[in-house]
Amino acid sequence: MLHRTSAIVAAALVSVAASAVMAQDVNIYSSRHYDTDDRLYSDFEEQTGITVNRIEGNADELIARMQAEGANSPADVLITVDTSRLYRAKQAGVLQPVDSAVLEHRVPSYLQDADNTWFGFSQRSRIIFYNKEAIAEPPKSYEALADPKYKGMICIRSSNNTYNQTLLAAIITHDGEDAARDWAKGIVANMARDPQGGDTDQLRGLVSGECDIAVSNTYYFARSIRTEVEGISESRDKIGWIFPDQDTYGAHMNLSGGGVAAHAPNRENAIKFLEYLTSDSAQKYFSSGNDEYPAVPGVGLSPSVAELGFFRPDSVNLSVVAENIPAAQKIFDEVGWR
Repeated sequence: MLHRTSAIVAAALVSVAASAVMAQDVNIYSSRHYDTDDRLYSDFEEQTGITVNRIEGNADELIARMQAEGANSPADVLITVDTSRLYRAKQAGVLQPVDSAVLEHRVPSYLQDADNTWFGFSQRSRIIFYNKEAIAEPPKSYEALADPKYKGMICIRSSNNTYNQTLLAAIITHDGEDAARDWAKGIVANMARDPQGGDTDQLRGLVSGECDIAVSNTYYFARSIRTEVEGISESRDKIGWIFPDQDTYGAHMNLSGGGVAAHAPNRENAIKFLEYLTSDSAQKYFSSGNDEYPAVPGVGLSPSVAELGFFRPDSVNLSVVAENIPAAQKIFDEVGWR
């Protein structure tokens, strides 16, 4: 009997030890494709002793994978970019609510989901760039981009681009669907070319003379300040920029963010990782490593980001904006924005 009891105790100890080993991992599914994020993961490992196991891929593919894996999914954390993708993840049921005093305190309420399934950790502003040699009076608002006087001048990405989807969803939130439809129709009429390429390609369009106005996220241009970006850095002097709607809503912001996976096997470590992303050191690295704006107020900017200047950001609740993303996609289809 004593021997049997010892065996049970030994088995229990092995089980506890195995659990302890498992507890020293966190499995991250990430659609952020920036090599500079390696520093974020290594610093977290050094600070906590928790090993980061990472799978990278397209956001929609990762969300579909988590759905297919179901309760057996090894994913602890999903990290992705833009409110639209965070919204899709929530709707797909692959995230779970998180109750964290740290996250609630550090991340402003308008940069997190109303149900606490996702949180924003860095920001980008989607603004107006223009060729200073060709445009004497650049548009000062998103609405002005649709003015017929800019016909044939605008480079902008396709309607399936998540940044554009969230921008239009924000316009719907502020002004309603009718105004958003008129705006989208006006942008299509003012395009210099059919939508193509990424944000960097829109900026290159300014340099090449293919267009006089471009819409892009700030970090693509700030990167050309910090390091050499072919087709942009050597001609930065001819590019001006406008933070739109400074007298009204403020410049549109989109997010990079994440949440805890619905079936996270290492839930506590997942929460620790998200909390770590709100630390001053991690927030500064989002800015210095990838030219983004911190989500946590009061954290300093890198020189490349600071060079863009101070501006008023739109503080609309992005959880509300996310609810208008399906309507935004419908409007894009209606007006023929490809």
